[in-house]
Amino acid sequence: MVSGRTSTSGTESASKQRGGMVGPDLQLLAELSVLTEADAGTVLEAVEARFGSDAAIASSFGVEDIVLLHLAARHAPSLTVFTLDTGRLPEETYEVMDLMRRRFQLRIETYAPERADVEALESQHGYYSFRESVEARKACCAVRKVAPLRRALHGKRAWVTGLRREQTETRTDIDVAGWDSGFGLWKFNPLAGWSTAETWAHIRDNGLPYNRLHDLGYPSIGCAPCTRAIKPYEPLRAGRWWWEDAEHKECGLHRRPG
Repeated sequence: MVSGRTSTSGTESASKQRGGMVGPDLQLLAELSVLTEADAGTVLEAVEARFGSDAAIASSFGVEDIVLLHLAARHAPSLTVFTLDTGRLPEETYEVMDLMRRRFQLRIETYAPERADVEALESQHGYYSFRESVEARKACCAVRKVAPLRRALHGKRAWVTGLRREQTETRTDIDVAGWDSGFGLWKFNPLAGWSTAETWAHIRDNGLPYNRLHDLGYPSIGCAPCTRAIKPYEPLRAGRWWWEDAEHKECGLHRRPG
């Protein structure tokens, strides 16, 4: 079992990493290693016990995130929830966000890009610069996603995501629990080992709402101009930045371990 929340243990030293420490508390890392084969509820309970409201769930309200929020309501009710509103999301994403907010009385902390950054990006590079090159697309993601994420995670000691290994080749080696060196805090992926079938079974069995674009061939949903429906034979994230090679299809929010 992962020990309960403390004020002076590895959790505290982990938070000091932003001040210049080079890595996580090794004792806590060893404790969290027991979660590798744990079910999602157990992982969330461990996050609740160790971090409480000092941990946050990042949600883009795709099907995995709906499952995660439903499980967290039962196993980790103290965790806060945030989303990144890039300014270019599909209408259907806002619809399911509001459905979840109303149905579950969910408080969603929303982080948007800085106005000056967006104005500079569009004034200097246009409105579809992200299609010109991988570098240009990552520059857009840096403004609309990565910078807001840093603000969302400021002061937090852990974050929780709905990443699954089955989603794409860039996620096959994600850990259930580990240290996120890119953002300097603990990261948990309770659904890492879930299949697509298991994810949708949870949605159906519990009558949960979901983004209606999923029914139109969109298994992965991001910004509207960067997302298309996929064909039956294509990988799950083929509709994301479809003009790029598969190995580039990350936006900077989730770095591969190692």
